[in-house]
Amino acid sequence: MSTKQTISENKLVELSYEVIDEKTGDVLTSVEYPIGYVHGKNSVLSSRVTAELEGRTAGDIIEVPIDGDTLYGPRDESLVITDYIENVPEEYREVGTRIVMENDKGDTKGFIVTRIDEKTLTIDGNNPLCGRSLVFRLEVLKVRDATPEEIEVGGNVVAGPDVGQAMLSINKAKPTTTSD
Repeated sequence: MSTKQTISENKLVELSYEVIDEKTGDVLTSVEYPIGYVHGKNSVLSSRVTAELEGRTAGDIIEVPIDGDTLYGPRDESLVITDYIENVPEEYREVGTRIVMENDKGDTKGFIVTRIDEKTLTIDGNNPLCGRSLVFRLEVLKVRDATPEEIEVGGNVVAGPDVGQAMLSINKAKPTTTSD
């Protein structure tokens, strides 16, 4: 009989999660594919969430309330900009469109089109989750010992193409020329 492994330091954890608006109960975002991380070695999740995961096993579902301002900072109204629609290129005239803007120093900032009417368009540079009370609902899918390589990188190691083998194939296919 095998026992379930519990989440602790150097365990590879795979989980899925949803972010829920505590006030409305609406699911604001969820992961399409499970995420994997090495517990204690990767900061992909907030420290509060990883503390709640400690000691859990595959199959456990937890809910962790989080203040959006704590995670993403307080809402900054100076990042909400409304302009006349004719000043905005056509390709940005749809609610939900993401726009990356650059200041004169070369710093970039992402904005989302949040409102459009007949005359104006509004963009918002705040994280959509700031200013909200959130609940992270996480389901632990798998817990196992992490490999040394996974511990080093903090998560799953995905094998990529064998570049060395591909280069050998390319070199064999190339005609060689010699110069005397």
